[in-house]
Amino acid sequence: MGTLTMRRPANMLDLFSGGLFEGVTPMMLTRDHLVRHPDRCTHQAICIPVCPTGAWLSTPPYKFDASRCIETCRLCLDACPSHAIYAVYRKGDKLLSPQQSS
Repeated sequence: MGTLTMRRPANMLDLFSGGLFEGVTPMMLTRDHLVRHPDRCTHQAICIPVCPTGAWLSTPPYKFDASRCIETCRLCLDACPSHAIYAVYRKGDKLLSPQQSS
């Protein structure tokens, strides 16, 4: 059998170089809340069954109970075919715009 060699960056922050997270350490960003863009939502309701906590109500307009959301989950964001759900992040005391945080 061969040997599997795994490599990782000498500096883990290299993963954040370039693009949106340039110069930002992972702990500096925290997810603040989720937003559903009503004009993009196709009402397929795929977000509802994938949510492990039932944070999405199962009837239109599919309101969201943020108190039930698991911050690191992202299942509804990944499941939405129209990308109508997005996360808004916080950097310190500042909320980032959706363009900055997606």
